[in-house]
Amino acid sequence: MALLVLYFSYLFSFVLLAIVIQKVGKKLKNTDSIYNLPKGPRKLPIIGNIHNLLSSQPHRKLRDLAKKYGPLMHLQLGEVSTVVISSAEFAREVMKTHDIHFATRPKVLAIEILSYNSTSIAFSPYGNYWRQLRKICTLELLSLKRVNSYQPIREEVFSNLIKSIASENGSPINFTEVVLSSIYTIVSRAAFGNKCKDQEKFTSVVKESVKIAGGFDLGDLFPSCKWLQHVTGLRPKLEKFHRQTDEILENIIDEHKRAKNTKVKSDQGEVAEDLVDVLLKYEDGSDQDFSLTKDNVKAIILVSRNLFQILIYYCKI
Repeated sequence: MALLVLYFSYLFSFVLLAIVIQKVGKKLKNTDSIYNLPKGPRKLPIIGNIHNLLSSQPHRKLRDLAKKYGPLMHLQLGEVSTVVISSAEFAREVMKTHDIHFATRPKVLAIEILSYNSTSIAFSPYGNYWRQLRKICTLELLSLKRVNSYQPIREEVFSNLIKSIASENGSPINFTEVVLSSIYTIVSRAAFGNKCKDQEKFTSVVKESVKIAGGFDLGDLFPSCKWLQHVTGLRPKLEKFHRQTDEILENIIDEHKRAKNTKVKSDQGEVAEDLVDVLLKYEDGSDQDFSLTKDNVKAIILVSRNLFQILIYYCKI
């Protein structure tokens, strides 16, 4: 009797699994036909094309697949439908001709947590909020007048760089390290002002978060399975780093608010402003058509600084 029950249990499990595989296969097939997706390698149930990229060098796997299926290729990575482009011609179509249709970034756990629910310039979805941020960047942060206002900072930092190199008296130096460090100092002072008491701590936290966020995580390929984010340990780690950076950013914003009325004026008689000062004008509600919350301000200044920190990190490795 026990063997009979065990036999029917196995049979029931097999039938149930077959039904699930069949439904998933139909769903993937219907998705391809609805959106007229480009060709790609054959998908397996549940995992899709993940097995096609299992290698220590997945970029070479993508190259080999592109040679077979063309410069416009579709891959199903778990639950994530992905179109891979491997030619300059198609990349131009996506990033220039049809950029609005591709402007929204896919949801990734690391970006969602670290950029305050994807409200930074780089990762916010296309819409009115994104357009207003782009307007702020064009008119306030990246204008010729604003860039020229940072000239004294650039001159001072690079003057110190030359003096530092000269003081080595012919000894070998890591030129990449000292140049990137100088550029990082310029970006930091332009964003936060001349002083940031938590700069070393902030830099350390950012480096660790970049290492974790930049790696592969199974939870990103199966976003509906929230429990995977906890099993892999990614969410707890990201939330820890988010709390640390949030505390530092909170202190930076509070310091700028306290110093708002005591800003040193430039030679032209204008109040010297950094990135935080510009963003706080919108957080204060000076623009009636558009305003930023404190978390929005944190997300923008964090990602503005992190993008360069990521560059430094990957140049080092």
